This record gives sequence, C-alpha cells and structure tokens, in this order.
Amino acid sequence: MLTTNPFDDDKLREECGVFGVYNAESAAAVVALGLHALQHRGQEAAGITSWDGHLFHSHRAMGHVAGNFDQDATIRALPGRVACGHVRYSTTGETALRNVQPLFAELAGGGFAIAHNGNLSNAAHIRQELVRRGSIFQSTSDTECIIHLVATSTYPTLIDRFIDALRRIEGAYSLVCLTSEGMIACRDPLGIRPLVMGKLGDSTIFASETVALDVCGAEFVREVKPGEIVIVTDTLVRSIRPFAAVPPRPCVFEHVYFSRPDSVVDGQSVYSVRKSIGAELAREAPVDVDYVIPVPDSGVPAAIGFAQESGVPFELGIIRSHYVGRTFIQPADNIRHLGVKLKHNANRALLEGKRIVLIDDSIVRGTTSMKIVQMMRDAGATEVHMRIASPPTRHSCFYGVDTPERSKLLAARMTVDEMAKHINADSLAFISVDGMYRALGESGRIPERPSRCDACFTGEYPTPLTDHDEVDQFAMLGEPIPA
Repeated sequence: MLTTNPFDDDKLREECGVFGVYNAESAAAVVALGLHALQHRGQEAAGITSWDGHLFHSHRAMGHVAGNFDQDATIRALPGRVACGHVRYSTTGETALRNVQPLFAELAGGGFAIAHNGNLSNAAHIRQELVRRGSIFQSTSDTECIIHLVATSTYPTLIDRFIDALRRIEGAYSLVCLTSEGMIACRDPLGIRPLVMGKLGDSTIFASETVALDVCGAEFVREVKPGEIVIVTDTLVRSIRPFAAVPPRPCVFEHVYFSRPDSVVDGQSVYSVRKSIGAELAREAPVDVDYVIPVPDSGVPAAIGFAQESGVPFELGIIRSHYVGRTFIQPADNIRHLGVKLKHNANRALLEGKRIVLIDDSIVRGTTSMKIVQMMRDAGATEVHMRIASPPTRHSCFYGVDTPERSKLLAARMTVDEMAKHINADSLAFISVDGMYRALGESGRIPERPSRCDACFTGEYPTPLTDHDEVDQFAMLGEPIPA
C-alpha cells in the first residue's frame, strides 16, 4: 500500500479541498499555491482548470500538488485570469484519473468545470435515473451527477439550471464552478462543508479554509453562508439564497481533525478549539501520570490544552521525522514495522520508567492505537493511558469523510473498557459529546436542535440518506441492489 504516514491508515480521511480565483494574473499559479495549503485535505490527486477568455485548459494528475504543479511549463499550459482547483481523497468513486477534479464538460451554453468538497447521499439514485434517460457518465464520481443535472435541466439560464440541479441533490457540498460567464461558489443549505471568500487586490478567491488565503497573501472577507450561491463576473459579485433557510449544521470534525490548526472555521480558531477540547478532556477524565504525550501531529494542540489544565508536563514522547516522503509499506510485518519507525520513533530517554497519557484526536479501527501503545511500552513506559479528543466514532459519515463501514469501527463493537483492553492501554477515555460542544463555546449539545453535524458520534444524520437507505432496504429483503 502507498501511504504518506503509516499511522494514517487508521484515520478518518480528509475529504477534499477546493480553491478558485477570479481576475488574477496567472490565476493557475495562485490556485496551485492555494492547493498546497489545502494538501492535508486530500493527498491522492490534484487538478486545475483555467479559462483564458476563449478556451478552457485542464491539468489533472495523481499524487500531490508538489510534483504536479511545480513546473513553469505546467502553469504556462493553464493560461488565463480565472481558474479553479481541487485536491482529492476519494470518498466516492475509484482512485483513478477519470475521477480527478475539477470535472469538465462542454454543455449547450459552453464549458462547465466543477470542484466539489463533500458527498451526495443520493448520487446513486440520481445516476440510475439519469442513465435510464440516456446520460453517459465518464467517471464514477458522485460530482458528475451535478454536471448531468445542469445539462438536462430545461431552465433558460445557466444559473437557473444550476439551482435546479442543486434542488435535486442531497448531502454535503461546497462547490467552486467555472464557466465562460464567470465563477460560481456555493454551500449546501446546512453548510456541512466549509467554504470561505477572500480578496487579493482586485481578485476574488474562494477556498475550503482560511489558511489557503493566508498562504497566497489574500485577505479574508467572509464565509460563504450555508445555502448561499455567490456569482462572480467581470462586472459584479452578487449573492443569491434560493433555498429555504434552515438552521446550519457544519461538520464538527473540522475542529477536531480535518482543518489545519492555523485555519479559522465558523469564526473560531481551530487551534484554540483543539486546546479547549484538551482542557475539557483533562477536567472530564483526569489521570495521575508523569507526562502528557501527543500523538503527532493531530494530537498536539489538544495535548497542550490537557497539560495546561492538568498541570502535568507536556513532552514529546513520539518524535516524527519530517524528511520522509511517500513510503512503500510492504506486506511483511517486519518491514511494515520498520516503515512506521521511519516516520515516528519513541523518545526512549524520556519515557523509560515513566507513567504517560497519550492524547490523540480519534480512534477508528484501533490498529494505530495498538501500535502506539505498544511502542510506548517497548520504550519502557510503566503505565500507558490514552485520552481521545473526540467522542467515540460509532457511525459512518455519508457527507464526504471516508469512514469504514460501521462494523469496522471499534467503538461500534466495543465498550470503552473493552476498547482499552483491546489496545492494551491502562485506561482509555473520550471527551463527551457535551464536553466537545462546551469546548466550542456552547453550554452543551441541545438534542432538539444541535448546532453541528455530529452524526459520526451520535448517529443523528441531518439529511436523508437515500442511497444508504435503499441499500439497507434491499439487504433486509434479501434482494440484489438495482444496478
């Protein structure tokens, strides 16, 4: 298996990232810079599409932004003052070049490119309907359904056809679309996936996170509101709200893990929220130890908060090498173990004879936690406790996060005590759901109207799950699922 981090094979994958710029000199170069800042959101593939006023140009490739968009010749082949881009981790559709975004099609009104962060929960249902009506799909990505819905809509203008398409889809989406008429950016009515708007001189920028604005020197203007469509042309920037207003439900895991700690999400510093989660965890689940040890890098801010609240020293008990690139991990166990040590090694001189508490952001299958706990014991730690800066992940996500099926989620199969025994920890505790909301500045979770999408913890999904429900229905009947 090809991986960027031997610990990350047991993480919830980082969805995707989108970036768009309108009216910038060498727009593709700006997009490439923005995608670099969003690389953590998707590391399988990257793509950029530009518009030079006459023609669309695209370059899509497997792998990281660096290596695919660091050559002058590549950027020169993407001319124009308008461009959009995408970094991908596949949540639906195979890992293949045909699924790399932005997806592009020539429609009746001209070219249409689309970059999508999120996941449509009724894409299979829509795809079956479109295929029956004669649509021919070129990818297995759910995003292509949007293109076909726009193409087949009977409304007269492109924006009306676009709105018509959005009314047909369910789930989560933040979109940046490029047409010969301008750029369109929008979020789903619940605002599950993030999208922000910035300015760089006379240029308008859209990005999944504020850190991408920082990196390219742009000024943060505001978030794109849930259910809002922003249309940018040469003459104006206008906003429309074609959907009925509903209470927003942004993804809480953006604060826990997905967003970079130097981003601002929903008006809150991700770094500060993660420190607050760690402090809340220390109050809820204190432990008598010598050191607080973060699991790098995602556990660091929460570990700082835990240490500050508990008064227990923060130390680096796991040292990460920043000079190891993509690593081929071979099937043999001894080689796999060496692959882990290439990037993470226990700080034996610190750990030997000490009681420690490990701080991590989540437990998915539990395989990573077992490796880390054993690494600490092998380094001489006398007690290894574990504290998790999110509630137990008991349910799959259908909104753009690649989670295993529920039967493979450790917290769906075991109690917390059973999980502690399984990973060989002396104790294990997770932050409570209410504690997580308190760390976000709220009094707790209000069951009747939660302010976040927390379905991976609670099982309460904020939208219909048409495709999932249809699979369950046919499974219960013992019938094959329609193709």
